[in-house]
Amino acid sequence: MDTFELFERMSVALAVGLLIGLERGWQRRAELDGERAAGLRTFALAGLLGGVWGAIAARFPNSGGVLALALAFTVFSAAIVVFMVRELARENTYSATSAVAAMLTFGLGALAAIGEPQAAAAGGVVTAGLLSAKSIMHGWIKRLTWEELRSALVLLAMTFIMLPLLPDRTVDPWSSLNPHTLWLLTILIAAMSFAGYISIKMTGDDRGILLTGIAGGLVSSTAVTLSLARFSRDNPGQEKLLVAGMLAASATMMARVLVIVGIVNPWMLANVGPAALAAGAVLAVGALALMRRPPGETSHGNGLKVSNPFDLTTVLKFGLLLTVITLGAKVATAMAGQAGAYVLAAASGIADVDAISLSMAQLGGGTITPVTGANAILIALGVNTCVKAGMSWVAGGGRIGRWMAVISGLAIVAGVAARTLSGMV
Repeated sequence: MDTFELFERMSVALAVGLLIGLERGWQRRAELDGERAAGLRTFALAGLLGGVWGAIAARFPNSGGVLALALAFTVFSAAIVVFMVRELARENTYSATSAVAAMLTFGLGALAAIGEPQAAAAGGVVTAGLLSAKSIMHGWIKRLTWEELRSALVLLAMTFIMLPLLPDRTVDPWSSLNPHTLWLLTILIAAMSFAGYISIKMTGDDRGILLTGIAGGLVSSTAVTLSLARFSRDNPGQEKLLVAGMLAASATMMARVLVIVGIVNPWMLANVGPAALAAGAVLAVGALALMRRPPGETSHGNGLKVSNPFDLTTVLKFGLLLTVITLGAKVATAMAGQAGAYVLAAASGIADVDAISLSMAQLGGGTITPVTGANAILIALGVNTCVKAGMSWVAGGGRIGRWMAVISGLAIVAGVAARTLSGMV
């Protein structure tokens, strides 16, 4: 490498050390000089030192340069551990974080000098971010339940153990069921549901029903509607606020379906997008309008409780439902054309929109046309919106039911109009 390139790599090594040292120094900024084993200057020098030895190793790759780098890292690590142990003994604490961070700084500096400055810089940013997130991460661990930890492990097992084992080809006589694809889609929905659960838990009731409805819509807008409708029985006078949460959940459902379609079949967005966006906009505007309160009126907590959706049984049931609907869509369209797909979509929309959305997005452009797939998804959305309006009327009473019916009806009309106009263009 020439001199300019060497200076560039050494600059990255120094910058990595400065970044990590800045975080370490800020964390212990209240201590006097001499009371900490390593701070801003030490970490900066550690990064530069790693860069020097990395440059030597790169200059003499076949003459013991790599061995010299390994020896330098060993000596540096031993020296930094000695000072860290003395510091911990004085403070009567136990922590290996600063020692590991110092070793990592040296290693990232060497990586930058060897020829991977971008990776070294990224590693430095990630390291500083992890170090600065100590209180947040410790808070997460304290609030973490066994159910949540188990759910995360299930997600990882589904993704990195089970998914690679499934055949990536169709296995049925109709060439419609691809185990790898079906399981990948199941993971997608399960992960989105888990993300919604975490959002609700982190948001809490203090942020209000509107924000909880948005987060709950990531999990299940139907479940949110039923929960808030039942809650209204014990909270008279809060009907508008509760309906706002239901509408926010439904608007989030529209956005969620668009994300699913965009990931699985981006070419179908042009057919689904206008109607879903128009309906979602009406629902969102209705939610915001109902959230407005007279001056001086205080808000009311919702007490909404959403259970962890990442239960293995629930995941397997969804996978089975997705498989049945995918196969049903193939058979129905083969026997009855687009009419069969529409009937299946209407039936599916009574309970769920994700499975039919995934199935139609997956089949769109293949066994069915993108227009037919898009129309089927929109039918499922419309049916599901009507079902939630009726559900809120039964569970929450006439006042909530009327608000939901009127605004949901307007949303469906807006969606139909947008679909019609977009089809004419």
